[in-house]
Amino acid sequence: MVRFESDGGVPEDAEGIAPVIPLFGGRRSAPAPEPTRGAGAGTATVEPVRGDVAQWRSTWDAGLDPVLAEETDEERADRVAAAERVLLKKLRARQLSVAEARAAAVERELLPDEVETLLASFERLGYLDDARLAEQLIHAGTQRKGQGQRAIAQTLSSRGIPRDVAEEALAEQPDDEAERALEFARTKARQLESVDQETAMRRLMGQLSRRGYAGSVAASAARTALAESRTGGGVRFR
Repeated sequence: MVRFESDGGVPEDAEGIAPVIPLFGGRRSAPAPEPTRGAGAGTATVEPVRGDVAQWRSTWDAGLDPVLAEETDEERADRVAAAERVLLKKLRARQLSVAEARAAAVERELLPDEVETLLASFERLGYLDDARLAEQLIHAGTQRKGQGQRAIAQTLSSRGIPRDVAEEALAEQPDDEAERALEFARTKARQLESVDQETAMRRLMGQLSRRGYAGSVAASAARTALAESRTGGGVRFR
Protein backbone atom coordinates (compact mmCIF):
# COMPACT_ATOMS: atom_id res chain seq x y z
CA MET A 1 0.00 0.00 0.00
CA VAL A 2 1.07 3.60 -0.56
CA ARG A 3 2.37 4.99 2.74
CA PHE A 4 1.12 8.38 3.91
CA GLU A 5 2.72 10.80 6.31
CA SER A 6 1.58 11.04 9.89
CA ASP A 7 -0.73 13.90 8.93
CA GLY A 8 -3.26 11.29 7.84
CA GLY A 9 -2.70 11.16 4.09
CA VAL A 10 -4.83 14.08 3.02
CA PRO A 11 -6.09 13.48 -0.53
CA GLU A 12 -4.98 15.52 -3.50
CA ASP A 13 -6.25 19.13 -3.59
CA ALA A 14 -7.18 19.00 0.10
CA GLU A 15 -3.75 19.55 1.55
CA GLY A 16 -3.67 21.53 4.79
CA ILE A 17 -1.14 24.29 5.30
CA ALA A 18 0.66 24.85 8.57
CA PRO A 19 0.18 28.17 10.40
CA VAL A 20 1.63 30.98 8.28
CA ILE A 21 4.97 32.31 9.51
CA PRO A 22 6.11 35.39 7.54
CA LEU A 23 9.53 34.59 6.22
CA PHE A 24 10.84 37.97 5.12
CA GLY A 25 8.65 40.57 6.82
CA GLY A 26 8.06 43.83 5.03
CA ARG A 27 6.06 46.79 6.17
CA ARG A 28 3.00 45.81 4.12
CA SER A 29 3.08 42.11 4.98
CA ALA A 30 -0.16 41.25 6.79
CA PRO A 31 -0.88 38.01 8.65
CA ALA A 32 -2.46 35.47 6.35
CA PRO A 33 -5.92 34.03 7.15
CA GLU A 34 -6.49 30.43 8.11
CA PRO A 35 -6.14 28.06 5.14
CA THR A 36 -9.18 26.68 3.40
CA ARG A 37 -9.62 23.09 2.35
CA GLY A 38 -10.91 21.36 -0.75
CA ALA A 39 -10.72 24.40 -2.99
CA GLY A 40 -8.47 22.94 -5.62
CA ALA A 41 -11.09 22.14 -8.23
CA GLY A 42 -11.14 25.63 -9.68
CA THR A 43 -7.45 26.39 -9.46
CA ALA A 44 -5.41 26.64 -12.65
CA THR A 45 -2.27 24.54 -12.88
CA VAL A 46 1.00 26.45 -12.88
CA GLU A 47 3.33 25.19 -15.57
CA PRO A 48 6.53 23.98 -13.87
CA VAL A 49 9.85 25.59 -14.73
CA ARG A 50 11.78 22.97 -16.64
CA GLY A 51 15.53 22.50 -16.50
CA ASP A 52 17.89 22.94 -13.58
CA VAL A 53 18.19 26.01 -11.39
CA ALA A 54 21.35 27.26 -13.13
CA GLN A 55 19.57 27.15 -16.50
CA TRP A 56 16.61 29.31 -15.48
CA ARG A 57 18.88 31.66 -13.50
CA SER A 58 20.90 32.48 -16.61
CA THR A 59 17.69 33.04 -18.58
CA TRP A 60 16.30 35.29 -15.85
CA ASP A 61 19.53 37.28 -15.50
CA ALA A 62 19.52 38.06 -19.22
CA GLY A 63 16.34 40.10 -18.79
CA LEU A 64 17.08 41.55 -15.34
CA ASP A 65 15.34 44.85 -14.72
CA PRO A 66 18.02 47.43 -13.79
CA VAL A 67 15.52 49.07 -11.40
CA LEU A 68 15.86 46.10 -9.05
CA ALA A 69 19.55 46.79 -8.65
CA GLU A 70 18.74 50.23 -7.21
CA GLU A 71 15.94 49.31 -4.81
CA THR A 72 16.24 49.88 -1.07
CA ASP A 73 16.29 47.09 1.50
CA GLU A 74 12.76 48.05 2.49
CA GLU A 75 11.53 47.85 -1.09
CA ARG A 76 13.20 44.48 -1.52
CA ALA A 77 11.59 43.16 1.68
CA ASP A 78 8.17 44.33 0.51
CA ARG A 79 8.63 42.74 -2.92
CA VAL A 80 9.69 39.40 -1.46
CA ALA A 81 6.92 39.47 1.15
CA ALA A 82 4.36 40.09 -1.61
CA ALA A 83 5.66 37.08 -3.51
CA GLU A 84 5.43 35.03 -0.32
CA ARG A 85 1.78 35.96 0.15
CA VAL A 86 0.94 35.04 -3.45
CA LEU A 87 2.59 31.65 -3.10
CA LEU A 88 0.87 30.93 0.22
CA LYS A 89 -2.48 31.76 -1.37
CA LYS A 90 -1.83 29.24 -4.14
CA LEU A 91 -0.81 26.60 -1.61
CA ARG A 92 -4.02 27.04 0.38
CA ALA A 93 -6.03 26.20 -2.72
CA ARG A 94 -3.85 23.42 -4.12
CA GLN A 95 -0.75 21.52 -3.08
CA LEU A 96 2.18 22.43 -5.36
CA SER A 97 5.38 20.69 -6.30
CA VAL A 98 8.64 22.55 -5.81
CA ALA A 99 8.83 23.07 -9.58
CA GLU A 100 5.33 24.56 -9.70
CA ALA A 101 6.11 26.80 -6.74
CA ARG A 102 9.32 27.95 -8.44
CA ALA A 103 7.36 28.85 -11.57
CA ALA A 104 4.91 30.90 -9.50
CA ALA A 105 7.73 32.65 -7.61
CA VAL A 106 9.64 33.48 -10.80
CA GLU A 107 6.55 35.28 -12.11
CA ARG A 108 6.83 37.68 -9.16
CA GLU A 109 10.16 39.06 -10.49
CA LEU A 110 12.26 37.76 -7.62
CA LEU A 111 16.01 37.47 -7.94
CA PRO A 112 17.18 33.87 -8.38
CA ASP A 113 18.66 33.73 -4.88
CA GLU A 114 15.44 35.13 -3.44
CA VAL A 115 13.41 32.42 -5.18
CA GLU A 116 15.61 29.64 -3.85
CA THR A 117 15.62 31.08 -0.34
CA LEU A 118 11.83 31.31 -0.38
CA LEU A 119 11.43 27.74 -1.64
CA ALA A 120 13.93 26.37 0.87
CA SER A 121 11.99 28.07 3.69
CA PHE A 122 8.71 26.62 2.45
CA GLU A 123 10.23 23.14 2.26
CA ARG A 124 11.66 23.46 5.76
CA LEU A 125 8.24 24.48 7.12
CA GLY A 126 6.56 21.59 5.31
CA TYR A 127 4.59 23.75 2.88
CA LEU A 128 6.34 22.05 -0.06
CA ASP A 129 7.05 18.32 -0.10
CA ASP A 130 7.46 16.53 -3.45
CA ALA A 131 7.53 13.07 -1.88
CA ARG A 132 4.27 13.66 -0.03
CA LEU A 133 2.63 15.15 -3.12
CA ALA A 134 3.73 12.14 -5.19
CA GLU A 135 2.08 9.78 -2.68
CA GLN A 136 -1.14 11.78 -2.82
CA LEU A 137 -1.21 11.79 -6.62
CA ILE A 138 -0.58 8.04 -6.71
CA HIS A 139 -3.36 7.45 -4.19
CA ALA A 140 -5.75 9.58 -6.24
CA GLY A 141 -4.78 7.79 -9.45
CA THR A 142 -5.15 4.27 -8.11
CA GLN A 143 -8.04 4.61 -5.67
CA ARG A 144 -10.21 7.34 -7.19
CA LYS A 145 -9.48 7.25 -10.90
CA GLY A 146 -8.62 3.59 -11.48
CA GLN A 147 -5.51 4.52 -13.46
CA GLY A 148 -2.59 2.33 -14.45
CA GLN A 149 1.01 3.06 -13.56
CA ARG A 150 1.80 4.60 -16.95
CA ALA A 151 -0.89 7.28 -16.56
CA ILE A 152 0.13 7.95 -12.97
CA ALA A 153 3.78 8.36 -13.99
CA GLN A 154 2.72 10.89 -16.63
CA THR A 155 0.76 12.83 -14.01
CA LEU A 156 3.78 12.96 -11.69
CA SER A 157 5.96 14.22 -14.54
CA SER A 158 3.44 16.87 -15.60
CA ARG A 159 3.30 18.16 -12.02
CA GLY A 160 7.07 18.62 -11.96
CA ILE A 161 7.87 15.80 -9.52
CA PRO A 162 11.58 14.92 -9.91
CA ARG A 163 12.15 11.60 -11.61
CA ASP A 164 13.94 9.99 -8.68
CA VAL A 165 11.17 11.01 -6.27
CA ALA A 166 8.50 9.71 -8.66
CA GLU A 167 10.26 6.39 -9.19
CA GLU A 168 10.69 5.84 -5.46
CA ALA A 169 7.03 6.60 -4.78
CA LEU A 170 5.87 4.30 -7.60
CA ALA A 171 8.15 1.51 -6.38
CA GLU A 172 6.29 1.52 -3.06
CA GLN A 173 3.03 0.62 -4.81
CA PRO A 174 1.74 -2.93 -4.38
CA ASP A 175 1.98 -5.09 -7.48
CA ASP A 176 -1.78 -5.05 -8.07
CA GLU A 177 -2.09 -3.39 -11.46
CA ALA A 178 -3.65 -6.49 -13.03
CA GLU A 179 -6.26 -6.65 -10.28
CA ARG A 180 -7.12 -2.98 -10.62
CA ALA A 181 -7.40 -3.30 -14.40
CA LEU A 182 -9.73 -6.29 -14.03
CA GLU A 183 -11.87 -4.47 -11.48
CA PHE A 184 -12.27 -1.53 -13.84
CA ALA A 185 -12.96 -3.84 -16.82
CA ARG A 186 -15.71 -5.64 -14.92
CA THR A 187 -17.57 -2.37 -14.32
CA LYS A 188 -17.42 -1.54 -18.04
CA ALA A 189 -18.18 -5.00 -19.42
CA ARG A 190 -21.77 -4.75 -18.21
CA GLN A 191 -22.27 -1.78 -20.51
CA LEU A 192 -21.33 -3.78 -23.61
CA GLU A 193 -24.19 -6.27 -23.67
CA SER A 194 -25.56 -5.09 -27.01
CA VAL A 195 -22.35 -5.39 -29.07
CA ASP A 196 -20.47 -8.34 -30.50
CA GLN A 197 -17.37 -9.81 -28.89
CA GLU A 198 -14.83 -8.17 -31.20
CA THR A 199 -16.34 -4.70 -30.75
CA ALA A 200 -16.69 -5.18 -27.00
CA MET A 201 -13.06 -6.28 -26.73
CA ARG A 202 -11.82 -3.33 -28.77
CA ARG A 203 -13.80 -0.78 -26.79
CA LEU A 204 -12.86 -2.22 -23.43
CA MET A 205 -9.17 -2.36 -24.31
CA GLY A 206 -9.34 1.24 -25.49
CA GLN A 207 -10.83 2.32 -22.17
CA LEU A 208 -8.15 0.48 -20.24
CA SER A 209 -5.38 1.89 -22.41
CA ARG A 210 -6.61 5.45 -21.88
CA ARG A 211 -6.30 4.90 -18.14
CA GLY A 212 -2.67 4.00 -18.49
CA TYR A 213 -2.71 0.20 -18.47
CA ALA A 214 -0.16 -1.61 -20.60
CA GLY A 215 -1.40 -3.51 -23.64
CA SER A 216 -0.91 -7.00 -22.19
CA VAL A 217 -2.58 -6.04 -18.92
CA ALA A 218 -5.49 -4.39 -20.75
CA ALA A 219 -6.01 -7.39 -23.05
CA SER A 220 -6.00 -9.90 -20.19
CA ALA A 221 -8.39 -7.83 -18.09
CA ALA A 222 -10.75 -7.25 -21.00
CA ARG A 223 -10.88 -10.95 -21.96
CA THR A 224 -11.51 -12.06 -18.39
CA ALA A 225 -14.17 -9.44 -17.68
CA LEU A 226 -16.05 -10.16 -20.90
CA ALA A 227 -15.86 -13.93 -20.35
CA GLU A 228 -17.21 -13.57 -16.82
CA SER A 229 -20.03 -11.36 -18.03
CA ARG A 230 -20.92 -13.82 -20.80
CA THR A 231 -20.81 -16.80 -18.49
CA GLY A 232 -23.02 -15.00 -16.05
CA GLY A 233 -25.64 -14.47 -18.74
CA GLY A 234 -25.11 -10.72 -19.06
CA VAL A 235 -23.53 -10.59 -22.53
CA ARG A 236 -24.78 -12.50 -25.55
CA PHE A 237 -22.13 -12.34 -28.27
CA ARG A 238 -23.17 -12.85 -31.85
